[in-house]
Amino acid sequence: KVYYTSKRFGQFKIFDFYKLRTMYLDADKHLQELKKNNQYAKMLIGIDEDMECPRCAQLPDGQYCSQLLSYGDKVICEYWYLEKKKRRDEATFIKIKDDPRITKVGKILRKTSIDELPQLINVLKGDMSIVGNRPLPLYEANLLTTDEYSKRFSAPAGITGLWQVKLRGKKGMMSEEERKKLDNNYAEHHSFWGDILLILKTIPAMFQKEDV
Repeated sequence: KVYYTSKRFGQFKIFDFYKLRTMYLDADKHLQELKKNNQYAKMLIGIDEDMECPRCAQLPDGQYCSQLLSYGDKVICEYWYLEKKKRRDEATFIKIKDDPRITKVGKILRKTSIDELPQLINVLKGDMSIVGNRPLPLYEANLLTTDEYSKRFSAPAGITGLWQVKLRGKKGMMSEEERKKLDNNYAEHHSFWGDILLILKTIPAMFQKEDV
């Protein structure tokens, strides 16, 4: 088949996701061995960066969500230290640079975003909107079950969205932490006119070289 369906999770529901086939038929079998080349895993923020705990930030000054630890010349709460260590060791999203599973025709389809066209069927079925947070494969969605990041699923699932537009502007380079924050930001602040603006920004982004 020139298209395929896979189970995706978006806006707190599982549905069949449609897309033109861009990979070889046995692509899923090679995913585990390619994870070592995951760009998101290589770009995870280190423990010594982004020291501010989001839980502590919601508490009054001088109060912390857990015991404080000394880390070099800085102080970090125990919860945030362990959370960042876990995130550094395990990436949620997967993106392989020069992915060998993608066919030559598939590369063209992805560069032009033509492979996304069957998702209009999802829009007509009510599973997705034109603009929203990308619906995720189930193995990625299972890693976003904390209160901090499950918020992204309260927004509509979409074909294009905030992080795709931002990623094109950064020449395809974005950390996993940045993507999660953009998804949450969209979930909190999305609006009709904001979606129109994202659609207008998506059109020129489709003709840039970066593959998102």
